[in-house]
Parts: sequence; structure tokens; C-alpha cells
Amino acid sequence: MTDTAAPAVTPATEVNDFRQLRIGLATADDIRKWSFGEVKKPETINYRTLRPERDGLFCEKIFGPQRDFECACGKYKRVKFKGIICDKCGVEVTRSRVRRDRMGHIELAAPVVHIWYLKGTRSWLAYLLGGLEPRDEMKAKQLEKVIYLSAWLVSSVKTDELHEAMPELEQVYLEDKEELLKRRETYVKQRQKDAEAELKQLEQDGAKDTEIKNRQKQIDKEIDQIRANIDNDIDVMTRAWETIGELYPRMIIEDENLWRELVDRYSDYFSGGTGAEAIKSLIDTIDFEKDEAELRDAIANGYKGKPLSAQRKSKAIKRLKIVASFNKRNENGELVNNPRAMILDAIPVIPPDLRPMVQLDGGRFATSDLNDLYRRLINRNNRLERLLELATPEIILNNERRMLQEAADALFDNGRRGRPVTGAGNRPLKSL
Repeated sequence: MTDTAAPAVTPATEVNDFRQLRIGLATADDIRKWSFGEVKKPETINYRTLRPERDGLFCEKIFGPQRDFECACGKYKRVKFKGIICDKCGVEVTRSRVRRDRMGHIELAAPVVHIWYLKGTRSWLAYLLGGLEPRDEMKAKQLEKVIYLSAWLVSSVKTDELHEAMPELEQVYLEDKEELLKRRETYVKQRQKDAEAELKQLEQDGAKDTEIKNRQKQIDKEIDQIRANIDNDIDVMTRAWETIGELYPRMIIEDENLWRELVDRYSDYFSGGTGAEAIKSLIDTIDFEKDEAELRDAIANGYKGKPLSAQRKSKAIKRLKIVASFNKRNENGELVNNPRAMILDAIPVIPPDLRPMVQLDGGRFATSDLNDLYRRLINRNNRLERLLELATPEIILNNERRMLQEAADALFDNGRRGRPVTGAGNRPLKSL
């Protein structure tokens, strides 16, 4: 819902008195406006006191008091203190039924993509991000690899600057290649020289022929490995040089070594990345109003002087419907739905009374599956936050970002992508 949050307690007649209802994408700012506080801890209640943990999934400061007109610490009790926020525990003195409608939110350490727009009857995100050129077509499987951090997406290319720099870049590439070839020969010759001296020493020490032959085989393998390693470096460098001349926005690269080489050598001329952050950057670079005009023209008059094939025309019409819907504006000239909202920087936490925790006989507790899914998300988010503060290597951070994306997927629609998250007895947990 894109409208502003309702008051905490509203009479039923007021709730039912409306003229129209609009459903749309909620942005991170909308979610923060609806929220009464950030949920930072995965804990639910303290099992000794049976009171909600502060900043946890049942926090009274965020969601309201458990008992009518009584703050968490007990400083304020009774209706005469209604509306006061306790200076000690931070809980508002009001009715406990506000816990039915007060929401919280989780501020994410890294953005995630909403699973519904990636995997559904169609991949709406793939349609939205595609282009008119056949090479610009986004395949859902490729996009999925980017979102789960096993492929890399080019979001923008400085075409003019790159074109001007090509002669100089080619010269650098040829010099570096020549340097690697010389280094390979130097290393091989040096190893062969060392090997001759080593084998000669073995003969002088009276080593057996079989021992000398075995050592010779080992040395040959070492020399082959030296050649292979440098040849691989040359191959990656050559592929990077060939790729930079053909680089374009929306290009997806699945080879990690190639991507790293491109970034090391040519990062001044393009931008891109992996995960939801890369998708967000690409959305920011696309002019959807211009795209809509081009799509309408291509459908009516063809593209680059040629009529579209039936298949390309069908895809263009589907994409036009999505792009046009995102370009709709309200009476104030603001976008009704922002495509950036498909990428989440904050996740809403629904009111605690909609995901209750009930004490059973014998001191045990029964809890909604949603609490387990929220707990899983918060744990992973907190771990990623700590690792970011510690300047952890990128490979570890990417693994944590992927796990955060998977936790968000399970919360929104458990089982939509691959195996569902299960609870006791291998039962799939019920998601939002």
C-alpha cells in the first residue's frame, strides 16, 4: 500500500469509510514512515521475565505496551497517563491493542530484490530491464545469477571516453602481454637451470636412476605449471581487452576472473557490480520515459528501419505495458510506482499480534513461523553489518549478501525459489 500509515487505533466505522483503494509498490521511505521503530535484535521475549526484549521482534517501545496503559518498567500505570512516553523505558502509555497494527522495520546492511518480481509467472524485473536490441534482452536465469552474486552486470559505459582511450589502452595491453611472455621464458629458463644443477647433485650423491627419473618428472610438471599459470594470465588479459571494446550497459558477465581483470584495468570507463546493488544502479541509469517512447515507435514503425519480428514485437508489447505502468504519475506529477521499490533497503516487520507467541502447558512456547523467518533475516543482517565494519574480504561479504537475499526470499515467499526453509519435522515454514 502506498498511502500513509493509519493512526494506531481507529474506530471500525472510520476504517471502513473510504472511497477507493490503491495497491502499489512501497518504497523504503514508505516503510520507514509506517514504522514505529527499527527492529535490531532477533530475540522475542526474555524467558525468565516473560517480557519482550528491547529492540527485538516483540519490543514494547516499537509496537506498544503488552498491558493496557502500563509502560514496560512500570513507572506509569493507569489511564490518566495516556499518551505519555516513559522517559525510562521509552514505551508509550496506551492501549495494548495498538500491537495489532503498529509496524516496525529492519534496516538492511545490503539491498535485496523482492522475489515476486524476479520469479513469478513472468520475471517482471527481466522485462523491465531489457532493451530493444537483441543483445539487451534480459534472461531471467542470467538475472538470477546477478542477484545471487554469481554473475556481474554492467550498468553504464563511458562510450566516448573509452573510444578516445582505445589506442592508448591497446598499447598498454600489448606491452603487458609482451612482458608476461618474457617473464614466462625467464621463469622457465631459470627453473630448467636450477633443475640441471639439482639433478647433477643427485648423480654426484649416488642417487638411483629411478629416483633421478622421478625427480625429473616432478620438475617437468613444475615447468608445465609455470607455463600454464602465465598462459592463463595472458588469456584472461586478452579476453578482457576483447571484451572492453564490446562492452555495453545490461551486459552480464559470468566469468569472475574476466570481471576482476576488467575492473582492475578498465574501471575508469564503466561501472557495474553484482547483487541487488547492481540492479539498483542499472535502474537509476535507465530513462523509462525515453524507453516508452522508443518502444511505441518500434512497435508501430519498426526498429532501425526494419519491422520487428513477431517474437520481438510480442516481447516489446509486454515490456511496454510494464514500462508505461511505471511511468504513470499522480495529480502532483509524482511517479505512482517507483521501479526502485522492487529493490528493498528496508523490510517491514508486521505487528506482533499477527505473528503471536503463546505459552503452552509445561512452560513451552508456540510461535508463528514468521518469527523464525524474521529471526533468520535479522541474524544474517547483523552478521553482514559486523563484517562490513571489519573490512572483510569481498568473497566473504558476497557470500553473506547472498545469504541475506535468500533469507528475504524465504520471508516473503518461502519455497518460491528452490527448497523451502523448514522447521521442526521438516515442515516448510509459512511465509508472508
